[in-house]
Amino acid sequence: MDFRVLGPLEMLDKGRNIAPTAPKPRQVIALLIMRRNAVVQTSELIDELWENGPPASALTTLQTYVYKLRKILLRHGGKDLLHTRPGGYVFEIPNSSIDIYRVERAAAEGQAALEAGNATRAHGILHEALSMWQAPALVDVDQGTLLSSYATRLEEFRSRILELRIEADLQLGHHRELVSELKSLVLTHPLHEHLHASLMIALHRSGRRHEALEAFRVLRRNMIEDLGLEPGEELRQLHQALLEDSPIGPPFENRQTIRPADAAAGTALPQPAADRGGDQEPRSVHEATTPAPRETPLAGDRAGAPPTRDLPADPPVTVPLSPVTVPAELPADVADFTGRATTLTEITTHLAPDEPHGTATRVVVIAGMPGVGKTALAIHLAHLLRHRFEDGQLHVELAGSSDTPRDIRDVFHEVLRSLGVRDSHIPEGLEECSKLLRSITVSRRLLLVLDDASSLTDLRPLLPGGPRCGVILTSRRRLHGLAGAQSVDLQVLALPEGLDLLAALIGRRRIEREPEAADRLVALSGGLPLALRCIGGRLAAMPGLPLTRVADQIGRSQDVLAELRLGDLNVKAGFDAVYGRLNSAEQAMFRLLSMLPADAFTASAAAELLGCDVPTVERVLQRFVNNYLLRVVRYDHDGIHYAYPPLTWRYARSRLDSTIARAALDTRGAPRERAEGARPAVAAGAAVCDGGGHLAVF
Repeated sequence: MDFRVLGPLEMLDKGRNIAPTAPKPRQVIALLIMRRNAVVQTSELIDELWENGPPASALTTLQTYVYKLRKILLRHGGKDLLHTRPGGYVFEIPNSSIDIYRVERAAAEGQAALEAGNATRAHGILHEALSMWQAPALVDVDQGTLLSSYATRLEEFRSRILELRIEADLQLGHHRELVSELKSLVLTHPLHEHLHASLMIALHRSGRRHEALEAFRVLRRNMIEDLGLEPGEELRQLHQALLEDSPIGPPFENRQTIRPADAAAGTALPQPAADRGGDQEPRSVHEATTPAPRETPLAGDRAGAPPTRDLPADPPVTVPLSPVTVPAELPADVADFTGRATTLTEITTHLAPDEPHGTATRVVVIAGMPGVGKTALAIHLAHLLRHRFEDGQLHVELAGSSDTPRDIRDVFHEVLRSLGVRDSHIPEGLEECSKLLRSITVSRRLLLVLDDASSLTDLRPLLPGGPRCGVILTSRRRLHGLAGAQSVDLQVLALPEGLDLLAALIGRRRIEREPEAADRLVALSGGLPLALRCIGGRLAAMPGLPLTRVADQIGRSQDVLAELRLGDLNVKAGFDAVYGRLNSAEQAMFRLLSMLPADAFTASAAAELLGCDVPTVERVLQRFVNNYLLRVVRYDHDGIHYAYPPLTWRYARSRLDSTIARAALDTRGAPRERAEGARPAVAAGAAVCDGGGHLAVF
């Protein structure tokens, strides 16, 4: 049986396509094929099939799809292919039966031939690899987050192979034949510097230097108008050579070869089996090797340093990297992303790889309270910027706010694997992993999104090594101490932005029919995007439901946070995670402070309520501010004034009420005068000061 994903999804048995025709079973088998010979978790399949929230019958429905797939496979002799494993399924097929593997082998062999100077052989192999693509990958399959990321990565892979084949054509002198193809490509990729460089070279060698100069002018105009950037140094050097009518040879030809880093990396590719001896198969595209970066760049290297040759190059070390595949791991963007225009402009300017920024990696830290939209902003930003980081975009979920945060060693393995390093070549020690990561990324344009970080201690070694790399961090607490980083203190949405988000979810007409109710819903949500999505999703599911009715229901509820839940969207769960990271004394203080005025209170007022000294209370209040449980609303002669965000106050008050209720149950049966004399604050687990001025719980 043969499987094809480079175009329409096909499962071929003796030339007949037996793939299911229903959309969701096609999604299931497509994901199983893409993750062949590895367990695909049931939760991953459900998330892929129902991105907007699975129905109650999701698991049963998924099992039905798997059952139907097994029946198809059984009818065609594939009864041992699809297996159930604890927590998921595995599709066991040989690599040789899928078109991706054959293309990877061809790409690796083609680039090896190109590097060896055999452009004729390289052209034939790469042309054959490209012919295996019938259309964009998985073109006829509905794609959720996972399949979309795989399809994007395959299209990046296809683009790299095309660039290799164009380089082979240039080396063979087929410049006249290339002109029309390259002109078509630059029309569809108006900001792609590499394709423009190839077109300029082909035009120049065809005796059409004026057209080559015009191609540069058009590219420069597009980049300035769309990005506010000038073309890169390599393209500017090529432009200068054209102006001077100089021969166009190295280093410009060498720029066309796709490398895992840049020309300074000196990539060496795997040799074909015939050249290595023995009966080994040619290695996959994921098993290439590269020497370590040189300390002294040669003329034309991307680092831009003047040529120097009086220092010996470092001895080469084996660092297995993918020579073709560029990681494209960003989750799907939020289709209805709303607001944050000023923030987006500031961050995109800071992360622009071509803007002068010294030698430091560009870092942005997005922090804010649970549900404020940190991850949505980070992913949206990453998609806006992906064209600036053509060497790859990585996404890592750190789970720092959960009960089981990711181990830094696991994170290093994930990142290095994404960059093409084989598991057997990943060092054991964190310091060695960090050095390898910096070596790989020193001259690349790589974007790294680290979602839900808890501290900077473990993250510093993960920072890439080059000034053209970018890092976007998100966290539920303020991360201090990262020099040069741009910090974004993400706030809740103002009323106009909240209404825009609600309109994107339920339609502008419903907002305009009941404007007062819409304003109330935004106010009840506290401007929290996650809360608005819960409300909007509920309204979108019932188009005839009046906004006023929903606003009245939420407003009358004794537990507003319980109303702000829809499927996997759960506002209260975010607060639970932050609250759970406080110690018992801080939890008691967090509850009790909700007894103070909701609009603002001072440290002195809090100290009086709790029976603590002001300096002790101020330290805890500052921790609450750093964890976005409190906000500073103003400064005056009385000092700093604090307040809970609206939904945080409701959460704190609900915690206080439930604690008092439990304490009341505990006092049943106690003497009447003792029960009546118990102070509510003490019953709630009051945070008070002991004789040494420290917080204690009674």
